[in-house]
Amino acid sequence: MTDRLTETLIEIGLAAAVVAVTRGQPQILVARSDSDGDGLPYGNFDPLAHRTLEIALRDFVTAQTGLSLGYVEQLYTFADRGRHTRPDDCAPHVVSIGYLALTRIAAHGDDGADPSAFRSWYSYFPWEDWREGRPAILDREIVPRLSAWASDHKAERADTHQRALLRFERLKLAFGIDPSPWDEEKVLDRYELLYEAGLIFEAIRDGRPGDLDETTARRFGLPMRHDHRRILATAMGRLRAKLKYRPVVFELMASDFTLTALQQTLESISGHHVHKQNFRRLVETSALVEPTGQQTTTRGRPAALFRFRRDVLQERPSPGLRVGVK
Repeated sequence: MTDRLTETLIEIGLAAAVVAVTRGQPQILVARSDSDGDGLPYGNFDPLAHRTLEIALRDFVTAQTGLSLGYVEQLYTFADRGRHTRPDDCAPHVVSIGYLALTRIAAHGDDGADPSAFRSWYSYFPWEDWREGRPAILDREIVPRLSAWASDHKAERADTHQRALLRFERLKLAFGIDPSPWDEEKVLDRYELLYEAGLIFEAIRDGRPGDLDETTARRFGLPMRHDHRRILATAMGRLRAKLKYRPVVFELMASDFTLTALQQTLESISGHHVHKQNFRRLVETSALVEPTGQQTTTRGRPAALFRFRRDVLQERPSPGLRVGVK
């Protein structure tokens, strides 16, 4: 009986994707490592020490980084064997629960003294940033390799009894190949397809079949330890969707802000530029903000300052910002 209990021991791990926007970039809080890749703030849940999962998460993030979290939302539970440990590992099976957390705190100084730091989330997902147009890596690297993977008819036949969609169909939907449009919310779908095709570092580390070496795989974004890049992909897609029907963007803004800063924050998260005039019109008609009566005092032309109008939470059930792209 004791041996059986040892074999089936499960640990519950909590990982936090802590997001801030600084200098026009969506930043993710990571603990850096040269060997295993960056990692999210992470800790094991101890039911004797913490009454709830969220309390535990907040406590160990503060202990590890010095940050006190504001908005926190549970994302998903990841329990696949081989995501957190090697498939032949006999250690306790780890079930990871991912969280999205937002903060207004600026990035830590990266002087090498503090192991915790913020880094642009596009460092891990370079194909997700469309602010300067379609990322070159899509047509240069990703789509050709995934197309070759999708053309493996023998492997495709093995997939048919497990999936409703063919590989090429999944590729078109995930990566917006004509006639399918690019959907900025499908961050996890794209990551999972790359993982399944063995085209990213984590797939090689986990023993997935593929024809890339670790050096080549790093071109597809910086790796993360354990299943943390998968958790980050989930957080990115969730936040991009949430912007459209909840005023969560203001969790990332200073208490007073310009409309330009608000637009840049939305663009940085969504990965797309938005129409300036349409954005201003949407902000005006949505009544999400109100003027403070003050202006900026920095160099250059003064700009009006605004703040979040909290009354909108009682006025409408879904007060978000659905913006069009250029």
